[in-house]
Amino acid sequence: MKIAVLSPVAWRTPPRHYGPWEQMASNVTEGLVTAGMEVTLFATADSLTSAKLEAVVPTGYEEDRSQDAKVVECLHISHLMEKAHQFDVIHNHFDFLPLTYSRLIPTPMLTTIHGFSSPSIIPVYQKYNATSHYVSISSSNRSPELNYLATVYNGIRADDFTFTERPEEYLLFFGRIHPDKGTAEAIQIASQSNRKLLIAGIIQDQAYFDGKVKPFLDEQIVFLGSAGPEKRSELLGKAQALLHPISFEEPFGLSVAEAQLCGTPVIAFNRGSMPELIRHEQTGFLVSTISGAVRAVHQIDRISRSRCRVWALTHFTQEKMVSDYLELYQRILSF
Repeated sequence: MKIAVLSPVAWRTPPRHYGPWEQMASNVTEGLVTAGMEVTLFATADSLTSAKLEAVVPTGYEEDRSQDAKVVECLHISHLMEKAHQFDVIHNHFDFLPLTYSRLIPTPMLTTIHGFSSPSIIPVYQKYNATSHYVSISSSNRSPELNYLATVYNGIRADDFTFTERPEEYLLFFGRIHPDKGTAEAIQIASQSNRKLLIAGIIQDQAYFDGKVKPFLDEQIVFLGSAGPEKRSELLGKAQALLHPISFEEPFGLSVAEAQLCGTPVIAFNRGSMPELIRHEQTGFLVSTISGAVRAVHQIDRISRSRCRVWALTHFTQEKMVSDYLELYQRILSF
């Protein structure tokens, strides 16, 4: 089977620090290669892969702001589409834009919908409902207006995350510094719990950071900046808990699955996909308020870190994700 994987070009694949869609495109690609498939990854030229790499974009437009994002995207997507006849299946991780080519090429396309930036993009998906194939990354992140082939949870390279049985005495916030992710709420939870908090992530909203985060930084609340793959496992594994007080309907939440792979329980606001990722009172706590999160912090020792690891290994590994996708490719080719 010849498979083309289309990654976004905002960041390198896999990303140096942030870039969840690029990370999943990488995990799918490398897992397919391991499974013996003939895979071509369409990504930036500086991407790292064991598959064949096709690229017309030198580097991600978020890493080189001199590039015009729309121009880069058009060049990148059209490069794959002009070679579409060479593949049995195209696996699209690039959102809705590639769908506009889908009726012009002979190759079936599977699109993993990593989330909806806004309801305004749904009409494009609707247009191709009957002729394309959609996968959701959680059951919660489905539009009732679309047809889905399956839900496939994001899969993580388990070997990249080391189990830590005895954590250090700190809580962790790991993610974008943005109101959606709840950095300010994590600070309140840690302060009211009288616990140290480490904050790791890119600043996506500078005004939010300056007003809601920076004034509270001290010896107890520590901002580490962006943490790449080499630091991720250590930070997540040594934390007593990951704080994930989101304020939006998050489609998945990679750090939630990654933390549990390390054995670290998660305290999250009960929104979006969190009930699918966390087993309440077994691998973490689903709460609705800051005070509820504070109570959960004081009960965190009740959670078995080994159980967290087993739960994540059962549901959120690269191997399971790739197996699920291979089954879907076969179904698509049999239609």
